[in-house]
Amino acid sequence: MDRITKEARSRNMAKIRSKDTKPEVFLRKALHKAGFRYRLNCAKLPGKPDIVLKKYGAVIFVNGCFWHGHQGCPKSRIPETNRDFWLKKIEGNMARDEKNIKELRKDGWRVLVVWTCAFGNKKLSENTVEETISWLKSSDEFREISNQQPPERAAKIGSSEE
Repeated sequence: MDRITKEARSRNMAKIRSKDTKPEVFLRKALHKAGFRYRLNCAKLPGKPDIVLKKYGAVIFVNGCFWHGHQGCPKSRIPETNRDFWLKKIEGNMARDEKNIKELRKDGWRVLVVWTCAFGNKKLSENTVEETISWLKSSDEFREISNQQPPERAAKIGSSEE
């Protein structure tokens, strides 16, 4: 059972941002400071990636663990209240994410998914930035960065087969 009223829960959920979240802004500032230049939320690309680095042929999604169904992450627990609604919503988000990533990969883009749990504290956040920069300089086509990496989903989404 939920600890707060349905109306209060609705107000709380409505306040959650879809752009310019703290983890996203942190990563953007760190990349800019490191000399990377990028575009934001490019509507012409599938999924409107949060960060587009054309020079590197790369896009970055900063995904909320709850909203995008980060498997194995404690932040992605489905609420007990209105469970069917949340399952349908999050499963739909996951399917859309997978479709967008495959489409981007087919179009030749390299894709990085950074989960918000990778920004848990200062040390984690710094490691996340370092790993992001390392990926940008590599030739890897797909990677996920998180506090706990679920390899089976990364392999499934990252593969170009299908």
